[in-house]
Amino acid sequence: MEELINKYLAYLRVERNSSEHTLLAYKKDLLQLLHFVADESGVDPADVDAEDIERLTIRLWMGELRQKRISRNSIARKTTAVRSFFKYCYKRGYIEGNPAHLLVVPKKEKRLPVAVRPAEMEDLFEMIDSGTPGGRQDRAILELLYSTGIRLSELISLNVNDLDFRAGQVTVTGKRNRQRIVPVGQHALTACTNHIRSRGSLFTKASDTDARKALFIAPRGKRMNATKVKRLVKEYLSQAAHVSQKSPHVLRHTFATHMLDAGADIRIIKEFLGHQNLSSTQIYAHTSMEYLKKIYKQAHPRAES
Repeated sequence: MEELINKYLAYLRVERNSSEHTLLAYKKDLLQLLHFVADESGVDPADVDAEDIERLTIRLWMGELRQKRISRNSIARKTTAVRSFFKYCYKRGYIEGNPAHLLVVPKKEKRLPVAVRPAEMEDLFEMIDSGTPGGRQDRAILELLYSTGIRLSELISLNVNDLDFRAGQVTVTGKRNRQRIVPVGQHALTACTNHIRSRGSLFTKASDTDARKALFIAPRGKRMNATKVKRLVKEYLSQAAHVSQKSPHVLRHTFATHMLDAGADIRIIKEFLGHQNLSSTQIYAHTSMEYLKKIYKQAHPRAES
């Protein structure tokens, strides 16, 4: 079965253009099922045959996940991974029957996204030391994330020539290599201009061709990586904002929430965020409504008894 998992992951990478995040998550999920089946059968994982896996075994595995108090969202993803894997195996003729075709994917928990308050965002930008090349890059990263709402993966894949300073926009490559053009605010454009002027000092002997065209550079001179950006965002949010989550995705949520609060059309925000379905964007409308209710209760003399 492990060989089939590798073939399936290769199919996702090459034919479906799935992200590395999805590939890692699905691999982990399918190997988890593989080891569960091996334990149940009393055999070595290398000897598990996908053809021998039955629907009942998969349901037992899902039951064990619930007993371990795995979140509903994680179980939903694992179920999707298993369904997709066995569908692939069945269609390619690797198995005679699909034991997962009747599996129901649990509904995901609807969690309201966390957003930083506008005043806290101002505090965040105030504390950045733009007197060094590294500080100027920090500001450019944070300004761009907040100004555009782009994903972390989209940010680190940006090249210098993806920015159009004259038009005030950036070309972003999103999921499955879909490209979109996103407006960039003046503060972010200025920060990126200042960063690019001193960007050359961030290169090292290890800087390769890819790094030379990258917009953001990691400490060792290579293209900026996700881990570094996560640490950067966490460091600044920890000092400036009172939010439970401190990740680049929080700045994406903050972008969308602040745009909605200011009256932007949710359909326009959908295009900015690169969502394929409006339902993915509508959760921000709930966040905005909660904010409006809070203001109403604070301001209206008869809002509460």
